[in-house]
Amino acid sequence: MRNTAKFTTAVLAAGALALGLTACGSGKSSASHDYSGPLIVAATPVPHAEVLDFVEKNLAKKAGLDLQVKEFTDYITPNTATEDGSVGANYFQTKPYLDDFNKKRGTDLVSVVGVHLEPLGLYSHKAKKAADLKNGATVAVPNDADNESRALKLLATGGLITLKSGVSQATPQDVAENPKHLRFKEVEAAQTPRSLDDVDAAVVNGNYAISAGLKPAKDAIVLETAKNNPYVNLLVVKKGNENDPRVKKLAKLLTSPEVKKFIEDKYQGSVVPSF
Repeated sequence: MRNTAKFTTAVLAAGALALGLTACGSGKSSASHDYSGPLIVAATPVPHAEVLDFVEKNLAKKAGLDLQVKEFTDYITPNTATEDGSVGANYFQTKPYLDDFNKKRGTDLVSVVGVHLEPLGLYSHKAKKAADLKNGATVAVPNDADNESRALKLLATGGLITLKSGVSQATPQDVAENPKHLRFKEVEAAQTPRSLDDVDAAVVNGNYAISAGLKPAKDAIVLETAKNNPYVNLLVVKKGNENDPRVKKLAKLLTSPEVKKFIEDKYQGSVVPSF
């Protein structure tokens, strides 16, 4: 997921969005069940809106889909707008985030299909591979709960630590074995690339790696894979709209060979197709 955007007016209250859609809708009482007209999809800019723009420009018309993309600057409004029917779907989030949002906000949103992974990677200016990290090395990790847990699991996958069994949301206190006596420095996720000059290594989200000029497939010394990864980014709708024919068309297009090639060619491993 990414939190940078150009479409600043889209982050106005969901109620204002709802009014805008009602004005151009068919007049039915529930926009979430009105399957006529364009499918409006909320997305954060990179890579989500870019992928959707590719679909809109190259694939949608042939498939009989009228697709409109709205860019948002936050992670809240796309979901609230999808819940109230202001938009028909959104594309920006992972399953753990979606589940947590539904639980905390009382929304009823569901995943339609997984599209891509923005792989979390371990980067270092001092080590060429994970085994080269010195005893007592300091590793920067994101300080928000979901990404910190994800970072620790990546370090475990890389053989640097082991975690206690049965832990779903890992914290540094859940490290069972730490043979290199790594020290963890918690920083804001967006600051992890900048921390590389001050620490021995840092775990960086894919979107922030892109912004910092890092190439995950080339530069990461440990990198997530898309296979069976719970952090795949999803196309999401309000429950009950999974059978919207427009949504079905979009889901098929988002997992098409054309989109797979677009992602692979454009992002060069910074974004990985999950299908």
